[in-house]
Amino acid sequence: MTAVRPDTVAPAPGPALAPAPTPAPAPVLVGSADPFPAVSLAEVLDRAELQTRVDRKYLLPADVFAAFRAGLAGSGQWAALEIDGRREFRYDSTYFDTPDLLTYRQHRQDRRRRFKIRTRSYLDSATSLFEVKLSGTRRGTVKERTPHPFERRGELTAPARAFLTAVLEDAYGEPPPAGLRPAATTRYLRRTLVARTGACRVTCDTGLVCTTAGARVAAVPEWVLVEVKSPGGDTPADRLLRALGARPERLSKYCLAAAVLTPGLACNPWNRPLRRWFGAAAPR
Repeated sequence: MTAVRPDTVAPAPGPALAPAPTPAPAPVLVGSADPFPAVSLAEVLDRAELQTRVDRKYLLPADVFAAFRAGLAGSGQWAALEIDGRREFRYDSTYFDTPDLLTYRQHRQDRRRRFKIRTRSYLDSATSLFEVKLSGTRRGTVKERTPHPFERRGELTAPARAFLTAVLEDAYGEPPPAGLRPAATTRYLRRTLVARTGACRVTCDTGLVCTTAGARVAAVPEWVLVEVKSPGGDTPADRLLRALGARPERLSKYCLAAAVLTPGLACNPWNRPLRRWFGAAAPR
């Protein structure tokens, strides 16, 4: 299978469709006063596509994120993705799971061979991709992707199901689980920073809103999810975060969404980020 786009950048503008609802307002700390030079989408694709990679996730309060951002800017080694003058992009992901949440349970139990199934949509350009994220393969964590109709981003279409079947049989020698259906949708705002040398990206996500049929939960807006993505281990961004007292966390937007949207669901691996990012809405 061949990856077609990195998940951390928005495609070039596409045909205008019906506008999608906007995520919750982002905190002021990622406002318009941006100290980073611009980098184009083409440069990001050429320099740091990173479909096979190591991800480290940090959930930062506003003051720590502001210090982190200032430290990256002061180094002069980072640029911000910019498309048509825009540096903040609206993302929407619909995750598919079985009625008993098989893929959620695989992640909660930290199974070596596990996967997530979703559509990833770029709301500003009205384009979508269908994605299978694999763990425990020979190559570590890998994302396989194929184009998907934007207007059907909440559906597991026949071509998407065929793609999923091919990916899982190639990676694990097994078919997709039965009964897959939309389990949760996450929507948020993303900014992407790219190292000016080497292959490393930092994404900064705010305004997370989680929805499913009949339920909607918004994360506390003052927190920022920072993901450092690189071909291997430690990077200057990770070292700066450590100096600020931050440590990487095991978390997944889908798993957090499923936990806050599903009463009584066991979610012990994510108790700490759930309490911080969702406050009073977190499971007790």
